[in-house]
Amino acid sequence: MGDSATGVASQGDASDRSTLNTPLLLEGRPHSANSQAAETSHLGCCEVDIPICVETMGTSTDPPGIVVISTLRGATYKLLRFHLRDWVALLTLAIVDLVLNIIYPFNRFVGETMVGDLMYPLQPSTVPLPVVPVIAIVIPLIIFVAFFLYSKDITDIHHATLGLLFSVLITGVLTDAIKDATGRPRPDFFWRCFPDGIAVYNNSTGNVICHGENSVVKEGYKSFPSGHTSWSFAGLGFLSLYLAGKLQLFNGRGHVAKVAVVFTPLLAATLVGLSRVDDYWHHWQDVFAGAFVGLGMAIICYHEFFPSIFGANSMGPHSYLQIGNNFKLKFFPTFRQQPHEESISAGNGPEHDIERPSMHSNQDTP
Repeated sequence: MGDSATGVASQGDASDRSTLNTPLLLEGRPHSANSQAAETSHLGCCEVDIPICVETMGTSTDPPGIVVISTLRGATYKLLRFHLRDWVALLTLAIVDLVLNIIYPFNRFVGETMVGDLMYPLQPSTVPLPVVPVIAIVIPLIIFVAFFLYSKDITDIHHATLGLLFSVLITGVLTDAIKDATGRPRPDFFWRCFPDGIAVYNNSTGNVICHGENSVVKEGYKSFPSGHTSWSFAGLGFLSLYLAGKLQLFNGRGHVAKVAVVFTPLLAATLVGLSRVDDYWHHWQDVFAGAFVGLGMAIICYHEFFPSIFGANSMGPHSYLQIGNNFKLKFFPTFRQQPHEESISAGNGPEHDIERPSMHSNQDTP
């Protein structure tokens, strides 16, 4: 009889260990199917360094005994604190990009024989500059928020937002640095330099002597690469990868309709680039280079926070922190923690201690 009881207890212990495969840690003991008669009042808060409490999941679709962070504020605080240096890096990138836009670009030589290719009309942009951040940042953020309201995965929206901003800002720094270093004149440079149509050249060097408005002439030396194009591909390219992961584009089931959804943002970015050529603000090489820089950075930044879109686990982010998939969307600061119990058909086994995994692991939760 004693051996039989010991065997039942061992099976219950193994069952608890396999069931409680959770990304969150308990200060107390988890409740399992064999611990109904055990005391239920010793469960503590999550063993994390944030002042929030937790509650167990009690829905019909959730496995028993899994504890989740129960407040949006607490989960957001944990993510922001862990990625504090990343957000500081974003602020630094924004400041660097601002400085690159202030300094004057390289004053490339433009001789009289070269002006013939730079006499396209000076006209307004089809896509104004203030619209570019809306296309590259705001539209993807709306999609991220919509998916968050559906999935309630705080890790997903945090990683998506952080990855998007890194993609756009790194692209912006690279683009503006190359613009300032090359100083390639725009196709409409002649009318920026000589708004009255009277060309003036240096007698000794043969270089142009511009008498147009300084800010307009300054922009005339920033043709390569296209900033509108690089920003659009950095933001919308990241969105395309995000949609490809969520829709599991390469799951082998042959749903071609998903391809149309994934490539729609890339089509929009392509149209933005083509508009720059049509407006005579850029040469075609500028647009091609901008698309290469933006899309390349989108691919790199996406895979920093999300698995490959070709993998089986492409839907979720890298969950190296112990929150995310089990997050319950609640907007109130405190909740009581209540155990989730299951009725058992016969007998009550002893409660067993569960080995607690390390909170400092950077590995993906299995």
